[in-house]
Amino acid sequence: MTALEFGRALYLTRDPEAVRSQLSGGPCATDVELADDVSTDEMCPAWACYFYDERLGQYCLVGFRGLVVETGAVARGRFSVLVGGERLGCGSSRETAPFAQRAAGIRLVVARSFAKIYRQNCHNLGLYTSTDFGLLERIARGERIAREELTRELDPLSREVLFAGGLGPYARARREGRAAYLRPRREARPRTLVEKILVAHSDADNPGIAPGDALFVRADLRFSHDYTTAMVDAELRAAFGAEQPLFEPKSILVFRDHLALLDRVMPEGQRRLGLLDQANELAAVQAAFAERHGLRSFGHGHGSDTGICHNLVLERFARPGEVIVGTDSHTCMAGAVGCFAFGVGSTDMAAGFVSGDFRISAPESVRLELSGALAPGVFAKDVWLTLLAQDDVKRGVFAGRVLEIGGAGLSALPLDERATLANMAVEGGAVTAIVEFDERACRELSESRGVDARELWARRVTADAGARYAAELSLELDRVEPMVALPSDPKNGVPLRELEREHGGPVAIDVAYGGSCTGSKPSDLDAYARVLGQALERGLSVAPGVSLYIQFGSSAVRRYAESQGYLEILMRAGAELLEPGCGACIGAGPGASSRAETVTVSAANRNYPGRSGPGRVYLASPAVVAASAVLGRIAGPDALEG
Repeated sequence: MTALEFGRALYLTRDPEAVRSQLSGGPCATDVELADDVSTDEMCPAWACYFYDERLGQYCLVGFRGLVVETGAVARGRFSVLVGGERLGCGSSRETAPFAQRAAGIRLVVARSFAKIYRQNCHNLGLYTSTDFGLLERIARGERIAREELTRELDPLSREVLFAGGLGPYARARREGRAAYLRPRREARPRTLVEKILVAHSDADNPGIAPGDALFVRADLRFSHDYTTAMVDAELRAAFGAEQPLFEPKSILVFRDHLALLDRVMPEGQRRLGLLDQANELAAVQAAFAERHGLRSFGHGHGSDTGICHNLVLERFARPGEVIVGTDSHTCMAGAVGCFAFGVGSTDMAAGFVSGDFRISAPESVRLELSGALAPGVFAKDVWLTLLAQDDVKRGVFAGRVLEIGGAGLSALPLDERATLANMAVEGGAVTAIVEFDERACRELSESRGVDARELWARRVTADAGARYAAELSLELDRVEPMVALPSDPKNGVPLRELEREHGGPVAIDVAYGGSCTGSKPSDLDAYARVLGQALERGLSVAPGVSLYIQFGSSAVRRYAESQGYLEILMRAGAELLEPGCGACIGAGPGASSRAETVTVSAANRNYPGRSGPGRVYLASPAVVAASAVLGRIAGPDALEG
């Protein structure tokens, strides 16, 4: 039995001074309050992700709670254990976060609970994880811990991956026939949507499945983007060699979207450090990778094929019943059309590019039944900010599970709004969301793509009667009202009508950002144009001192806005129009803050510390973003009439 020895533990506490003390060599009391919801943006901020090698170790945790940690501090402290609170590693799927931890010397991560993608990325890199806090006292005494004990919480496949030294070595052994894994045989029983899709995309002769079963699932579509492809390429070369061919290259896409506008906003200090050159290298590596393997590329320099990866996948490729995997947590947006779509890290994608399949632990499902219809001026963003503010969601009812969305109220929601519903499932800790594919979705998708509706309908997957759910929730859409999420967490939602009371007065803004994959769809442009058009009729425009940015999710969205006459309205009102890309959402485009004092209201899906710059970010619907830009404070369109 192999036993491992560990050294110092770094406790991520709620008190920043306690973290500073540990990094300076001081002890940490084990009864401290641990920080919850430490995001991957804090573990490895956007600008550090321009690196994709061992240099990342210098940037481990430098974004924690507003730059508490200095460059290289974790590595200098010679820590080997990292300790956190609930939902450690929430947010982005960026594998740079655990990669930086490993490069800084971390070998074991202990937390109350983990975000699913982060934990799997740790295992892929050979980092052990545990929720057993009893280990810490034993480690402090110098006790060696058996690796079998460290992995007793894990499924058999995850244990095999860790014992192999990570997914790269395991994938190579699997490719060479030295490792084989078969999921447990189960009797067939009524199945949820995700279970039916998993069975159809795994072992053909094994009709049963149960939550927790580890398996390999075949993907219909795989993609990566300019923020991640370089690391995918590096991991692929390390595991298989530079000449390894990819499985079915026609089903692989790459996108230049995350960093396409970075040169417009990068601070001069970062430029002097060579970070713009480093970021441009990511795009160059991706272009060379795509050319070498014959992959289809989307992004700047590719004519009309520009846009955010999630928007383009949904607009052009996703079909009901498919499995779609991308190197981004918001891959789940494709779930709007009844797909099982989920994000993975770079090592998972490197292995999946070669094998065509991905390891996953079959998740439980939560059923969300919608009824009624949203009132005018209320959006799917408000639905999610309402859900995220609920106690059961904060306690983790969606965590590690698939959210299955259906009910009579679904028919009142257009496909664009369903996209937001699917997209923000990961903000609740879910693996993904799958929205039932109904007649309205079929009609809208067939019309937008010009394809036969019968072919789409034939792919439709439905849950079985009697399927088992971990929880069943209901939501009356009529009762949802405009919401705002306060800075630092999408779960900090409050009704818009209560915001000024919560804040102690009006919330003045400096920036209004109408973009990201949740804020740049055709229906979002409808909302921006409608509110700003009403403002122009009243002789109003963007308030002095406020910058309003409106970004298109794809070239198709821009063409739609042009056809509707929106561009003139938006520009007359004082908006700056931005080409398709992720931009400010990830701190890499106009609309990102450069000062801690900047206040932004954003149509994006996340507002974790440092994600969109050092300023404070409030989340709201497109209509609230547009109205706030005109009023100079966070408010809804109704306030324009006052």
